[in-house]
Amino acid sequence: MKFLAILALYSFPAALAFSSVKCNSPSTSKSALHASRRDVIATATASMLALPSVVNAAAAVQDSLGIDEFLRTGVDGGGNMGVSSQAGKSRPQTGVVFRDGTDVLQSKKGDVSAEILVGTKADPKSVLISFTAPYKLETGSVYDVECRDQKTGDGAFLAVTEKTDGKSLEDLDSSFFMKRLFDPTGRFSFYGPPTDVKVKKSTMVEGNRLLEVSFSNLSQSTNAEIPRTALVVATIPKGTDNAVMLVASANASRWKKGANVASKTIVDSFSAIPSPKTSMKLRAKDRTNGASIDF
Repeated sequence: MKFLAILALYSFPAALAFSSVKCNSPSTSKSALHASRRDVIATATASMLALPSVVNAAAAVQDSLGIDEFLRTGVDGGGNMGVSSQAGKSRPQTGVVFRDGTDVLQSKKGDVSAEILVGTKADPKSVLISFTAPYKLETGSVYDVECRDQKTGDGAFLAVTEKTDGKSLEDLDSSFFMKRLFDPTGRFSFYGPPTDVKVKKSTMVEGNRLLEVSFSNLSQSTNAEIPRTALVVATIPKGTDNAVMLVASANASRWKKGANVASKTIVDSFSAIPSPKTSMKLRAKDRTNGASIDF
């Protein structure tokens, strides 16, 4: 519709020129008709050549991102998430690869479960993950396993690290876990790289690694820093060489008002264990309509 409207706008002067030709005689009418047709074609062609910049400008406005709104609600505040917006936003790389034939599920009580693959294409391992969150499970092309509160922006998501090369959770440096989360293609970098990333705490709790992290995102609308705090729990399922993480976060002001307690409850419910062995082949779920399987 935008295309037709813009085309009509640019073609209108030519249409006026065509309609304003006075035909005083048959010969004059015929020559004037040919001349006016040439004018219409020339004007329309020039309009079409100029059109892409106008259309692109409109698309650019639609694709502008409201980071404040996104952090609060998880929704792009720059407008409805149309085809243009979706096409321009790649899915954040969380390291999560789903097993073919499976789906992410959430019960009415908030229990979330999924089956993922870790390892390599040559030697994949299947892992069952579960946790409980009071937020709605998000669906769509930019989400893997993620639950969010649409009103507050509090949320939790799953991530998988690179190979640990045989190191234990305790031996891994905190930066190893942060790399996945704050990488330029990571979940927290969806709208730009975070700043002031600090690991405030790092401990071992019941065989899992628990980290508390603070960081800030820059608001595109006000250029103000938006502080946020996250709890990260990481575990290495038996027989695998990747750490599976659950990350629960909220903005700093809500964190001080009780969101920290909710986040702790979420990460405490996290489990990642090897799937029962079956005769079925382990295949990665194709999420790109046949273009590629990122595993």
